[in-house]
Amino acid sequence: MSELFGQINAIVWSPALVFLCLGAGLFFSIRGRFLQIRHFREMIRLVFQGKVSETGISPFQALSMTLAGRVGTGNIAGVATAITFGGPGALFWMWVVAFLGASSAFVESTLGQIYKEKINGEYRGGPAFYIEKGLGMKRYAWVFAFTTIVSCGLLLPGVQANAIADSVNTAFSIDTSVTAVILALLLAFIIFGGLRRIALFASAVVPFMAIAYICVALFIILINIDRVPEMFWLIIRSALGFDSAFGAILGLAIMWGVRRGVYSNEAGQGTAPHASSAASVSHPAKQGLVQAFSVYVDTIFVCSSTGFMLLITGLYNVETAAGDAIYTGVVGVGAGPGYVQAALEGLMPGIGNIFVAVALFFFAFTTILAYYYIAETNVSYINRFVARPWMSTVLKFAVIGAVVYGTLNTAELAWSLGDTGVGLMAWLNIVAIFFLSKIAFQCLADYESQKAQGIDPVFHPTAMGIDNAEYWQERLEAQESIE
Repeated sequence: MSELFGQINAIVWSPALVFLCLGAGLFFSIRGRFLQIRHFREMIRLVFQGKVSETGISPFQALSMTLAGRVGTGNIAGVATAITFGGPGALFWMWVVAFLGASSAFVESTLGQIYKEKINGEYRGGPAFYIEKGLGMKRYAWVFAFTTIVSCGLLLPGVQANAIADSVNTAFSIDTSVTAVILALLLAFIIFGGLRRIALFASAVVPFMAIAYICVALFIILINIDRVPEMFWLIIRSALGFDSAFGAILGLAIMWGVRRGVYSNEAGQGTAPHASSAASVSHPAKQGLVQAFSVYVDTIFVCSSTGFMLLITGLYNVETAAGDAIYTGVVGVGAGPGYVQAALEGLMPGIGNIFVAVALFFFAFTTILAYYYIAETNVSYINRFVARPWMSTVLKFAVIGAVVYGTLNTAELAWSLGDTGVGLMAWLNIVAIFFLSKIAFQCLADYESQKAQGIDPVFHPTAMGIDNAEYWQERLEAQESIE
């Protein structure tokens, strides 16, 4: 099966998708006058603004839920894999994807807010909603919804579960079957508790673990501060093809950097708008800016922490596409979290293995929760007009089954399945947001105009000529009736 999905990924992750991701991010950056730089302070301010409502979650909880999806095994195992097959320069291209992807994240999350709906007392939104309402293409929307249910419900959870099992086995020698049972029980307890339980768990765990992980990386960098200049020079040389050892794999550095960058930060992939649409805000651009910031947190902070720890200690391997070794820094460890565990264990004996295993457990487990929520939102989209409650129940058991399957199978197969899911969603979503980006930037201009007037921006879709934003129109009418 690994061979089959390897062939599928060769098509899905062709150079065309790499250029599409980078090209879309560059286009949105120029179109938004590099909003990811201009509004950086505003992004941070908005994270802590707003409150939980009866039908939605706070901007901070929405950020935590999207970070739960972004910050996962891709930040640890994914970075290690990118360096193994793309060299140190792959980290540079992950930064490029993050910088450009922040504008893509703004566009898709703003669109998610504009076209969201209230379903069964909760805010729901995402690509399927804005494809149907914004583009007027219901069949296309259903294709995305079905693809996302399969990807997030069946393909992607196994990658996270497999990484958890691998790191836990390395640190504690716990059999993978035991890990599978524990994950299944914990997952069932949370997902059967609904959106609020998922949001509370994510907002409690993700910020704490991300900060702890970054602090450990900073500690390692400080005790090896004399190696930092050479590490950065190695990254730049490798990324631009100037390094004598890694210059021959420049194309792989770009491909793996973009692939793992998109997998990790998910900008343009279409996952983040699902959670960001659930936030209670007065203007869609607010959540768009918050989600642009989340891309920085994921890649510039967390992914860089992993990459720096590996490169500064030299505990990583690099090999060609044919499997020939270019650089060998660690023996007997496969590409993945084992590299990071080896690096930390060498510097903090008896602690390093355990810390990485705990960090990866929480990062990856919260990502599984985010995947479930995304898949469940698309089930809700399909069920808007015809009640099929059994579909949500089937999805819950399918996600639990995917986690057990991924835990017990090889990492190679798990990553192949995950790459296929991410690639298919990225293709469908980036094309859609390209055609809808005018509306998102119109929304940004309105936000900036109201801010310049010194008022807290409020969204008026009809005044802006935006159709099918029923939730916002109904909200305005309700407020006017009260006044």
